This record gives sequence, structure tokens and C-alpha cells, in this order.
Amino acid sequence: MKRLTRTPRSTPARDGDTEHRILDAAHAVFLRRGTAGARMQEIAAEAGVNQALLHYYFRTKDRLSKAAFERAAAQFMPAAIRVLASDAPIEAKVARIIDLELSHLARAPYLPGYIISEVTHHPERARQLIAAVTGQAPDDVGPRIVATLRKQIDARVRRGAMRSIAPEQFIVNLMSLCIFPFAARPMIQAMLGMDLRGFDQFIARRRRDLTAFFLGALRP
Repeated sequence: MKRLTRTPRSTPARDGDTEHRILDAAHAVFLRRGTAGARMQEIAAEAGVNQALLHYYFRTKDRLSKAAFERAAAQFMPAAIRVLASDAPIEAKVARIIDLELSHLARAPYLPGYIISEVTHHPERARQLIAAVTGQAPDDVGPRIVATLRKQIDARVRRGAMRSIAPEQFIVNLMSLCIFPFAARPMIQAMLGMDLRGFDQFIARRRRDLTAFFLGALRP
């Protein structure tokens, strides 16, 4: 009697376009909902695939959330980090960072809230964030930026052109003035009675006014 042999089930080939579409969908859903609120079913629907295919490419929600976080992190402040580390004059740095960050976050307003929530609930992702933003180890990036700013600030203070400020405070003050309105957008809209159009107008005014405000606060 002839024995029947079972043909091994072939594993479907991975499709780069499908994987990219799933990651696009995950990025959108995680930004809207956060990791805790996101559902694999919603991500699958957003990507136009079934849930089994989602698990085939990324196995678990945790793996997918890590991939989506890395992509989001790469969009968060990379240009600002490069400007801060450059030798451009401080006044030019401030103007450029404000323009870059407000323009970018106006197009991705959910990004700051998502990033803050992720690093709050997953502190280990803070180092992943810095590495994704800069392409370097966190321990290498911070000291270089601080040293560059300290040199520039000290030179201006000696000339009497600027009040003394620690470079760490300079960085946090500047970045928080850019990021906070987006991280707290629902609260700001509710408190100030703004709809989405009103918030967009508020950000447009902020782009015009913030550089003069920040540099004015540093004058002696």
C-alpha cells in the first residue's frame, strides 16, 4: 500500500509593501490612541489587512508598538538636535528651532502626547528615543550639545549681551515652549475656547512671536 506523504505547508513570502502599510497604520493608530488604547483590529482595518496577517508580520502588539515608537521617535526633534549641536549663532538657533518644531508639530499634533505617554509608561524607551532621533548613543549626544551651548552662552555673557543661564535650562526652556502647546492641546483648547481652526491660528501667531519672547527673556 502506497504511503501518503504530507506536503509541508509553505510559509508565505514577506511583502515589503504590506509590512510598510501595516507600520503606517500602526503609526497612525498609536498616535491617536496611545499604546494602551490601540487595538490590533483597528490597526488591521486601517491597513486594509486581516488580523492574522498583522500577527504574521509583527507577532505581538508589543513588537508592533516598539516598531511604531521607533518610527515616531525618528520624527521627533531630529532637526532641532542637529541645530542645537551646530556652531550657528544662538539667535539663529532659537529662530530655526522654533520654526522647525512648530511647523512639524502642526502637521503631527498627536506626536508629543504619544511620545510623552510612551516614555512615561516605558522609561526604557527614553534611550531608544534619543538613539532614534540622533543616530547616536544618548551618553554621547547630551554632553556635546551642552558643551557647545555653554561655550556660546559664556561668550555672550562676557560681552554683556546675555544673561547667564545653564545650557541645560536653555534647552529645556526652548523645547518645552515649542512642544507643550501640542502635548496639552485639548486642555488649551478647552481653557481658551478654541476650535481646531482657532488652535491653528494660535500656533501661527506663536511662530511669529516666540523667537522675540525667548531672546528677550535672555537679555541682561
